[in-house]
Amino acid sequence: MASILRNGLSQSERKWIYRVLNAAVLVLSAALIAYISIDSFRGIPFLSDSGYMRFQLWICIFFMADFFIELFMAKDRWRYFRRRWLFLVLSVPVLNIVTHFDITLSEEAMYFARFIPLARGALAMATVVGYVSTNKVTSIFATYTVILLALIYFGSLIFMEREHTVNPMVPNYWSALWWACMDATTSGCPINPVTVAGKVVGCVLAVSGMLMFPLFTVFITNLVRQYNAKLNARKMNK
Repeated sequence: MASILRNGLSQSERKWIYRVLNAAVLVLSAALIAYISIDSFRGIPFLSDSGYMRFQLWICIFFMADFFIELFMAKDRWRYFRRRWLFLVLSVPVLNIVTHFDITLSEEAMYFARFIPLARGALAMATVVGYVSTNKVTSIFATYTVILLALIYFGSLIFMEREHTVNPMVPNYWSALWWACMDATTSGCPINPVTVAGKVVGCVLAVSGMLMFPLFTVFITNLVRQYNAKLNARKMNK
């Protein structure tokens, strides 16, 4: 019975369940991103879109179920909870709770709450990408790259929807995407946000870029070190 885990599942069965759950989370995250993107491009108010509210509610329920299933299967449940508690928090269907109990929040707060499940999906994508990487440095690099790209895309959607009606410098999505890329790289951009949401997103992207872009230097340095080590090994073998 040594090969059977305390929850009654073999190692191969656990791996299979993890693969299925990860695949489902990735598909649902992509579907949620697509849904929000389409609504944003069409200018559809999400609170009045009953289809979106039901869709994101069921996705949040699945995300929470995924967390507790993996927690149940974990060998060290307390360690799993410490490392993944943020996944559970981001899976809570905040919008549905707010609308069901008629809780009053500002328009900006309600808008940002819409992206909470997307943050859960982005974290899941980054985690899965990190798992399939070949070594620790590559895993960290891939994980943070996915997170940064997700932040830039979500930030551009928020910036476009909140700014394009009041900011003449944001006539379309491509202007918002250009702004988000320039802000994340801290290169600077002539487009200035005029709404509260735009300014908040600008701060988040700038801080994220300053924290994550040094990882590119670490990754490139590691590649150069590995290349030089292989080159020296070949010279010594000759």
